[in-house]
Amino acid sequence: MRRARRPHAARVLDAANGAGAMTGVLSIMLFLTVLAAALGLATWGATRSLDRQLAGRMTVQVAIADPAQRDAAAARATALLRASRDVAAVRPVDRAALARLLSPWLGSDGADPELPMPALIDVDLADPSDATLTRVRSALARAVPAARIDAHEAWMSPVSGLMRFVTLLAVALVLLMAGATAAVVVLATRAGLEAHRPTIEVMHMLGSTDVQVARLFQRRIARDALVGGAIGGATAILVVVVLGIKLGDVGSDLLSAATLGGAGWVALALLPLLFVGLAALSARIAVTAVLRRTL
Repeated sequence: MRRARRPHAARVLDAANGAGAMTGVLSIMLFLTVLAAALGLATWGATRSLDRQLAGRMTVQVAIADPAQRDAAAARATALLRASRDVAAVRPVDRAALARLLSPWLGSDGADPELPMPALIDVDLADPSDATLTRVRSALARAVPAARIDAHEAWMSPVSGLMRFVTLLAVALVLLMAGATAAVVVLATRAGLEAHRPTIEVMHMLGSTDVQVARLFQRRIARDALVGGAIGGATAILVVVVLGIKLGDVGSDLLSAATLGGAGWVALALLPLLFVGLAALSARIAVTAVLRRTL
């Protein structure tokens, strides 16, 4: 008797019964999963970078109309901050730098010496805790009542909160896509079982066990998932690379911090393998559950 050219797994779920469509669906699922994972990893990295940059940083603003009084008050505040053990660094912002910051709104008028501008002092705290900030704020309030403290972490907290929400949303999307992938595999496996019920009954009469039948479906699903994962994963990683280049061209420090890093790229590279394992496991569980009930 002439042997069949293809193994049993290829005959149980052949292309005529939707294997090609299955590969396409799995490719799309992994493409979306990788994009969601890349979004979550990038925003998580950007959030951590933002928190490190803002922790313990504040700006002291002295707004007095009279220039002489303003400069004297700023000098007292600078001296007090430099003498404090709670302060790690003090950087007064000169008028030229402040004029450059205001130039997008004021243009050349920002350099006008008659234009009243507040004195700004950038401060790094030795300990980024609320107690340290409270002590520094109280000392400044006593010595320089006109000084106002703006904690960077406080006024950037909405941005940080938004980025944390986006990270959690990306995690939820990855989990949803994993559940949807498992559901698609289960439905395809059950359809294959129903289409090949007579063949499976003959295999049982010849001595095949449920586990052996499940392996046939598992191998075919794993092969479809491997092909679809390779296509979808490679396409998604290419999109992520292009987006990274585009974000780098924007020139924003916050967007530039939204990078994956070495660990992030490794995680994205491992996703297709986890995807194949999930698909194969889902197929095996679905087959054994159905065969145990019906055949």
